Amino acid sequence: MAYKGWKRLALRVVSASALLLLAACNGGGGDGETSTSGGDAGGSTTLKVDVDPRYTDYVNEIIPAFEKEHNVTIKITEKDMFDSIEALPLDGPAGIGTDVLVAPYDRIGILGQQGHLAEASLPDDGRYDEMDKKQVLSSDKVYGAPFVIETLVLFYNKDLLDTAPATFKDLEELSKDERFDFKNETGKNTAFLANWVTPYHYLGLITGYGGYVFGAEGTDTSDIGLNTPEAVEAITYASNWYQNIWPQGALDVTSAENFMNDQFTGEHTAAVINGPWGAASYKDANVNYGVSTIPTLPNGENYQPFAGGSGWTISSYSKNKELAQEWLDYVNNDENSQKLYEMSAEIPANQETRTAISKGDDELTNAVIEQYASSVPMPNIPEMEEVWTGTESMIFDAASGNKTPKEAADDAVQLIKDNIEQKYSTQ
Repeated sequence: MAYKGWKRLALRVVSASALLLLAACNGGGGDGETSTSGGDAGGSTTLKVDVDPRYTDYVNEIIPAFEKEHNVTIKITEKDMFDSIEALPLDGPAGIGTDVLVAPYDRIGILGQQGHLAEASLPDDGRYDEMDKKQVLSSDKVYGAPFVIETLVLFYNKDLLDTAPATFKDLEELSKDERFDFKNETGKNTAFLANWVTPYHYLGLITGYGGYVFGAEGTDTSDIGLNTPEAVEAITYASNWYQNIWPQGALDVTSAENFMNDQFTGEHTAAVINGPWGAASYKDANVNYGVSTIPTLPNGENYQPFAGGSGWTISSYSKNKELAQEWLDYVNNDENSQKLYEMSAEIPANQETRTAISKGDDELTNAVIEQYASSVPMPNIPEMEEVWTGTESMIFDAASGNKTPKEAADDAVQLIKDNIEQKYSTQ
């Protein structure tokens, strides 16, 4: 299924920097199945393209027209997106690396700053909006071309609810419904569940309340907004769910997501917040699910999850950068973006295609596109790694009563600051 890849992205994003370092020390890549489309093009240039397996059929479909137009040969290597990133620092300088590869948005700026990606250009034809452009922009330099988008949404069981909850007040009322009382714990209810012990999932709650990760559009690491009064209010709200409504299983950091999904597929839960990757397992479990945007928060604002996805990039070690740029323009044009959606069900960054497919009746597609409009770009600077590690126990500490929400937030921010100073200070 197309969305399984995004589950891998969310799980592995927090360790991407460490993997890059391991790749530099131990080597990487080059061990995937390799195929060449079009055979010998009369001694023409060869462009090497790393392709995540879920995009192989799509890329093979669009290769012939590009080869014919440019008199080139495209050689693709099937390789997991993260394996491509790991291989780049070693294979590139050795002259055996790829020319183009796909990278998640939050890694593109970092890879560019580290010197592994070449600068790219974006066509001025309206195919990308300002949000799209920010995803591949770092220090006023463009390091790729937007490819696909994703973000968190609300899944709900149509057999249990007539309509999707519109507000968190609706969810609070729903959690009084005795149908969803948790049998093993008196006074607990699973009508609505969210994995708020995982930073990727709960930072959208904090941002919706007015907190933020870094200031200056996610670039000022001296301004961390995770312990502002607004952020503390959000943490307090999340803690209330854990302390007064949700069972203990929802607070288990190692299994909270499984608990949420098991309750939803077992029809003990009517609504959950999850990413598009959840759709495959819900479908396999024969859940009659609907999808909508995440309900409005108690403060009247939108939930603001991270704007995720990935973009095509050019290796700085490529000897075919101009041709690689032609590929970036080609693979993301209107026609090919439409084909991407038809073949993979993933949502292209291309604005014309997004507008066209949003007029259809696919609820997941429409919910992601609409929610994406209120999402925020994930900071694509190396210091974001310290946010993931610094906040991994913040909600747990507050919800378990180990600390007050303010103490949990202050401690997390201090840990982030200390780690950034230790690792990134230019002494």
